[in-house]
Amino acid sequence: MLIGLVGKPSVGKSTFFKAATLAEVEIAAYPFTTIKPNEGVGFVKSEDPALQFEKHSNPRDGFVVGDFRFNPIQLLDVAGLVPGAHEGAGMGNQFLDDLRQADVLIHVIDVSGSSNEKGETVEAGSYDPANDIKFLEEELDFWYLNLINKGWDKFARQIQQEKTSAPKALAKQLSGLKVTLEMVEASVKKLELPENPVEWSKESLFDLSQELRKLTKPMIIACNKIDMPSGKANYQKLLTLFPHLTLIPCSAGSELALREAAKKELISYVPGDHDYEITEKGNTEISDAQKKGLEYIKEHVLPHEKGSGVQAALNAAVFEQLQYMSIYPGGSKLEDKDGNVLPDCFLMPPGSTALDFAFRLHTDFGKNFIRAIDIKTKMTVGKEYPLKEGDIVEIVAGK
Repeated sequence: MLIGLVGKPSVGKSTFFKAATLAEVEIAAYPFTTIKPNEGVGFVKSEDPALQFEKHSNPRDGFVVGDFRFNPIQLLDVAGLVPGAHEGAGMGNQFLDDLRQADVLIHVIDVSGSSNEKGETVEAGSYDPANDIKFLEEELDFWYLNLINKGWDKFARQIQQEKTSAPKALAKQLSGLKVTLEMVEASVKKLELPENPVEWSKESLFDLSQELRKLTKPMIIACNKIDMPSGKANYQKLLTLFPHLTLIPCSAGSELALREAAKKELISYVPGDHDYEITEKGNTEISDAQKKGLEYIKEHVLPHEKGSGVQAALNAAVFEQLQYMSIYPGGSKLEDKDGNVLPDCFLMPPGSTALDFAFRLHTDFGKNFIRAIDIKTKMTVGKEYPLKEGDIVEIVAGK
């Protein structure tokens, strides 16, 4: 599972990345701070499934805070994108190449409108952030189109002469973007393209590029700097302009401050929550200026429906856009041989069955599958049992 953080320079991508991972990254208010992509581990949040058994999990990977479990996902913060990236402008070629393996994108924008199309600082509210949403989609669409267009005439004639399947050949050509045969077939059918690819027009190829981009690189919009006055007004406008997109109000700087304070045990804070508490240690070590900053976050950021927005964006990317599910292997006692409760978690794609989960655990479990047990209901289920979020499943397999 790889989430790509994208956007133009100086909108707070690296701040978002650091808030999500607490990794050490370079953060500065000038274009192309990020030259090489930053890779790190973020976490998606869900209710601890062990609570139903009056226990708490002991994750092998990830962690538990209060009643919530945080399971790891990979994050990639890539170089800032500027208009014309698909033609090589800015760090465009590198940016796009870094994105190939991403399963889903979080597009971080400066919703306050305080940075122009090049990422240069301007007066807050003087730039329309709607332009950034439009240009990023266009850049990605043209990137896909360029890859399809490479030798297209020769490619199309070869398909016609050899009488091979156009969707199959195209899926193979674009496999590096995670394009599958099913995706190409569905897109060709939706666009009602002729069977003979030689007859596909330039406009048809662009429409096909757009469809495949939407399928392979679904996107969440993180509306950063929502705590600024111009940010709130712009956010409301964007909701009207882009009703088909998922827009998350976000203050990455606030989330970073909260997580850093929690890491130092100065506050008690669960990522994604709407409140925090200053600890006994914090009462003695936090300065008056720091307390004032934390109070501002409590009054002006956390009351938003999505809190600071960072955790909400990660969850939306994985659980809403990709519709993945957190599935836990476990027996009736829930514990492994060392006494750890539900130590493992696997993020499974939508439509996964008990048999799919068996294969995910080990090939032999899948090949020798006998039955599965839904630990929460204590019911035996078959290989076609559809998994759902938070399931705890025991696989029974033969030797």
